[in-house]
Amino acid sequence: MTVNDNELYYEIHGNPDGETIFFIHGAPGLGDCRSDIKAFSALGDDYQLVFMDMRGSGRSEGKPPFTHEQWTADIEEVRKKLVGKPIKILGGSYGGFLTLEYVLRYPDSVTHVLLRDTAPSNEFDHLSVDRALESNLPGITEEMLHKLFEGRVDSNEELKEMFAAIQPLYTVEYDEAAVKERIDSIFYRYETHNFAFSENKPNFNLVKDLHKIKVPTLVTVGRHDWVTPVVCSEIIAEHVPNSKLVIFENSGHSPHAEENEDYLKLVRQFLQENK
Repeated sequence: MTVNDNELYYEIHGNPDGETIFFIHGAPGLGDCRSDIKAFSALGDDYQLVFMDMRGSGRSEGKPPFTHEQWTADIEEVRKKLVGKPIKILGGSYGGFLTLEYVLRYPDSVTHVLLRDTAPSNEFDHLSVDRALESNLPGITEEMLHKLFEGRVDSNEELKEMFAAIQPLYTVEYDEAAVKERIDSIFYRYETHNFAFSENKPNFNLVKDLHKIKVPTLVTVGRHDWVTPVVCSEIIAEHVPNSKLVIFENSGHSPHAEENEDYLKLVRQFLQENK
């Protein structure tokens, strides 16, 4: 689909007569919609599910800019073209940043917000760096982490090497074979990553605006999340008036995958209770 002069890859799954949920992936320049499809496709019995690779990620074209304003405008254009009415939206990690910005920019386009392991500001990045350094994992150095978090990666090869080094931090149970397969399957787009982390992230702070979100909001996080620790979700839930916080005790950064059955049960219950 051509969206704001850029080709976007998307997939529609599930019940065409059901209410629509949009899924916004994280890790710009590293992520795409495949992991969300794997985790959430079971919701397709009741809901129509829309997955997309954001501009500059996955299989989508990479015309700049890679700003939050552009990414949220892309989401809105896809909503208009595919649905034409308000949607539910679920965003994880960096996709949660965009989900928060989307509902703040387009409040009439959203009926429910679902957030997974995300943050309302860049205030706690130092905790992620400290946690990674304390792990004493091979390949992780302070210089590497700052280069990654500050968007100063030199190539796709370097981005792959850095991302591989931090993988054991993401989950409670580490599956080396599965991680290697995933690392080798990623569409690496270091320019997108660099812009997101050097230009967008330093100025990212939505805390003062969170009270404006009036729709039902589910905030979830893994207890052992290293990159968007629990405190980030607690702040979101504290400031969004109609919100519910759920902490998954046996997960890291991906409770939707690590505790998939319980996660989907929670999503269904939340949407049923907040019709």
